Amino acid sequence: MNKKLLIVIIVQLLIVLFFLGILVGKKLGSKNERESNTDAVSTAATTAEENSGGDDVTSAETQKQPEQTAGDDVTVDRDVDYGAMDVPEPTTDDWLFAKGSKIVDKDGNEVWLTGVNWFGYNTGTNTFDGLWASDLNRSIQEIANHGFNIIRIPISAELILSWSKGEYPDANFNQATNDYLVGMDSLQIFEYVIGQCRANGLKLIIDIHSAETNASGHTVNLWYTDKISTNDYLASLSWMADRYKNDDTILVYDLKNEPHGKPYEGTAAAKWDNSKDANNWKYVAEQAANAVLEKNPNVLVFVEGIEIYPTDIKKNGDFSSTDEKDYYFNWWGGNLRGVADNPVNLGKYQDKLVYSPHDYGPTVYEQPWFQGDYDYDSLMKDCWKDNWFYIYEQSIAPLHIGEWGGFMTEPNITWMTYMRQLIKEHRLHHTFWCFNANSGDTGGLVLDDFTTWDEEKYAFVKEVLWSDNGKFIGLDHEIPLGINGVSLGDYYN
Repeated sequence: MNKKLLIVIIVQLLIVLFFLGILVGKKLGSKNERESNTDAVSTAATTAEENSGGDDVTSAETQKQPEQTAGDDVTVDRDVDYGAMDVPEPTTDDWLFAKGSKIVDKDGNEVWLTGVNWFGYNTGTNTFDGLWASDLNRSIQEIANHGFNIIRIPISAELILSWSKGEYPDANFNQATNDYLVGMDSLQIFEYVIGQCRANGLKLIIDIHSAETNASGHTVNLWYTDKISTNDYLASLSWMADRYKNDDTILVYDLKNEPHGKPYEGTAAAKWDNSKDANNWKYVAEQAANAVLEKNPNVLVFVEGIEIYPTDIKKNGDFSSTDEKDYYFNWWGGNLRGVADNPVNLGKYQDKLVYSPHDYGPTVYEQPWFQGDYDYDSLMKDCWKDNWFYIYEQSIAPLHIGEWGGFMTEPNITWMTYMRQLIKEHRLHHTFWCFNANSGDTGGLVLDDFTTWDEEKYAFVKEVLWSDNGKFIGLDHEIPLGINGVSLGDYYN
């Protein structure tokens, strides 16, 4: 071969190899940047800690029953590609119904909602908190892969009202890590979330966590403020229910997070009676449920409790006393004693009603029932039974523990173990508080990078995630739950 020709060929080969090297390097660099960039934080992101706590029919015997959790026999495979998933078209065949103390699907099969809370749409972030560090697609996929079958999304009525008016407050997120969200407004990102959850077999609970957008908005007693009226609050629910009525990814509306208030606050405190007073949560909850169900009669509605309830309903049935001795106290949203005297009446929609108390441990606040020695039986006697467990026992309606959780240390872990026992023995529906690392009085399922899971806490919660034969069970009849789960249709077929 001609020597000059040989030299030319060698040079050309070197040039080709050089450019191939650059191309491979760029791809690797891009992958590493997306999966490890946890330092860049959106300067406008809200990082205020969420204070989540206080002071803050059974299916026919011929039907298959939900099995107890599989626990440690579930194999969790992490070798996945965290890119955006193809989004299936929305469906309308996964709606659920209340039947006695159970929740069932359209065929009468019993289901078990075992989920997690992820806040941020209520805080001013206008999307999930943590996206200043983590990748949204990865987080959604990992929640599904870890076996949670539903996400409770705290959101403000104010944000929903803005969307309804065509106003879209900026969503704060790391634009390098979540570059695929750049150019979307906050409503478009929310609907992107709905699509990715659907693709992963996840369902959603919309929780009106506060009237106004504020990281401390949940500390406000009622569902209205000087800025957001009761009519505004009702309008926000109606708009959401109408917009997503043909998409069963959103299965539930939790009408209002933790209505509360103490005796000395008078009409500024939430009460529960048969009046039409502005601060009567029972009356407003019925209005709120109707605002949702008139637009979408298929979704479930969760009604939480209040904080106080009269010890003598005959003498103080209107909550007029300002003496603390005249009341039973419980966690915000955890007092459902009023159901015994004045149950929520949804008429033709009664099979859409679920009661949803919140319960926490002594790390959040040392309630009287934690003082001295306590155990499962004393917690049942001193708190759980009379405040809300009787609703389950008497098959008045299903129960969903909307928030429970905390640090994996004493004095919290003892209470949390008993709560897990209660949930497991009775298969109570629940959403664990929470996914977020930035919950100040409970911590989260992920660490500060919002990517690394707290494996000790996850192992604890996994005991009460719905699973069978090594697979987590989803609530979608067709789409399996993550890479470690099955669809509801596959489970019951």
